[in-house]
Amino acid sequence: MQYRSLGRTGIKVSPYALGAMMFGAIGNPDHDESVKIIHKALDAGINFIDTADAYSRGESEEIVGKALKGRRDDVVLATKVHLPMSDDPNHRGNSRRWIIAEVENSLRRLGTDHIDLYQIHRPDPDTDVEDTLAALTYLINSGKVRTIGSSTMPAADIVQAQWVAERRGLERFRTEQPPYSILNRGIERDVLPVAQQYGMGTLVWSPLAGGMLTGRYRKGRASDAHRAQYGFAHLQDERRLDVVEQLIPVAEEAGLPLNHLAMAFAIAHPGVTSAIIGPRTMEHLDSALAGAEVSLSDEILDRIDAIVPPGTDVSRLDMAYDPPAIQQATLRRRPAEQRAAA
Repeated sequence: MQYRSLGRTGIKVSPYALGAMMFGAIGNPDHDESVKIIHKALDAGINFIDTADAYSRGESEEIVGKALKGRRDDVVLATKVHLPMSDDPNHRGNSRRWIIAEVENSLRRLGTDHIDLYQIHRPDPDTDVEDTLAALTYLINSGKVRTIGSSTMPAADIVQAQWVAERRGLERFRTEQPPYSILNRGIERDVLPVAQQYGMGTLVWSPLAGGMLTGRYRKGRASDAHRAQYGFAHLQDERRLDVVEQLIPVAEEAGLPLNHLAMAFAIAHPGVTSAIIGPRTMEHLDSALAGAEVSLSDEILDRIDAIVPPGTDVSRLDMAYDPPAIQQATLRRRPAEQRAAA
């Protein structure tokens, strides 16, 4: 396994990061098997693990904590905060109150005294980013967190957070975790260049497009994949299925499984530090690891560009972040009486 610099933090991480979302109730509820999967990933040279407090309401962090007993110092451990952890309206978000409280819960579940990378899982329009950064700065100064990052932040929000950190003398986000795959290349237009400009490491999620680039979702065929039961809209999107059908011959002619083509594409971009693999079973992990040495030629990358142009998305990926201006119709539409030109 080769290792890359995580932005300008000085931390070295593997190009594949082990995502732990599928460990726990929403994926693999068998703790012992999940621990074995983590250990095999570490033995293969992966040194970067990404989880979150909200994954199975803390169960994922508990499983990761079990797996890292005796191996903690060899792992760059990342987790996240923001998503709801109960019905209490204050047990979520990016407020100073919640971040400082919830980090203690994550540390306890993970069985460690520090988190290498603490990430804000989603932007929070209700909280000043200055308050969020102030809380994270406190955690770094206290030794509980080594460095901080954001996730799914629009490019404008990334820039604003960098400016606020500089003006207020606060720690700044050193990483960003956006969605990125052959089907969702929109971040090539702004987020990746901005992250590169600020020297941020980039840990991309869903390089297999929410499962669509595994080959298990085909046009006109029902899928037995685990995620199919959740009814994600992107898994039935005809435009995305059409593109998958165009990509399969490219992979076949290159002598590659579709998932290996997809992973190799994601880590080929110079702005991408690591891509997250999220195995639920040992079979999933073995399949991902089998493609670790795949390198795509310019010819193959050109063919992918011809199918999905750089900087474009093939419709929306579920779980992606939509800012208020997209979610709320009133922010996109003038009152009816003001819409005419005359």
